[in-house]
Amino acid sequence: MAVNLSKGQRVTLDNSMTMALVDLGWDTNQYDGAFDFDLDASVFLLGSNGKCARDEDFIFYGNLSSRNGAVVHQGDNRVGGGDGENVIIDFTKIPADVEKLAICVTIDQAVERRQNFGQVQNAYIRIAKIANEFDLNGEDQLRFDLDEEFSIETAIVVCEIYKRDGLWKFNAVGAGYQGGLAALVTNYGLQVE
Repeated sequence: MAVNLSKGQRVTLDNSMTMALVDLGWDTNQYDGAFDFDLDASVFLLGSNGKCARDEDFIFYGNLSSRNGAVVHQGDNRVGGGDGENVIIDFTKIPADVEKLAICVTIDQAVERRQNFGQVQNAYIRIAKIANEFDLNGEDQLRFDLDEEFSIETAIVVCEIYKRDGLWKFNAVGAGYQGGLAALVTNYGLQVE
């Protein structure tokens, strides 16, 4: 049975979990806008300085796998509908210089389409313990529902998975940002191209 977390809560992950499915889901409000929503999940692999050491440490729809396959994005879902996007983490492959994974969701072309997370509902993250990369259900470990209203934000740092004293821990962040994906890329030490 999964543990339900609130914003700001931290828990230690099951230390027998070598692989995890990160399931991000959401629904978009029905309104008479001219454009569909395209939300995108991304993961930043961060060192002790809170920054990415190299471009390959930024996992998103344009770079589906980190170096040595520690984090693998399962592909872009352009329709949402509660299903969202999935990422698989293999904790045994995470490079020694990576101390934290920041898991984020952004809205593609949010400014041009006049969209923000205030128009998104039922957003959540679910972490499941999986047996292998083909197990896309797994055993639920925890869930964090983003209940907060984000009226102007176009990017959200949903959570952080970080290593402390040899154990992987989960932090329910739920922090919204303006500036979309470009703002997050810059914040985590990479260049926007």
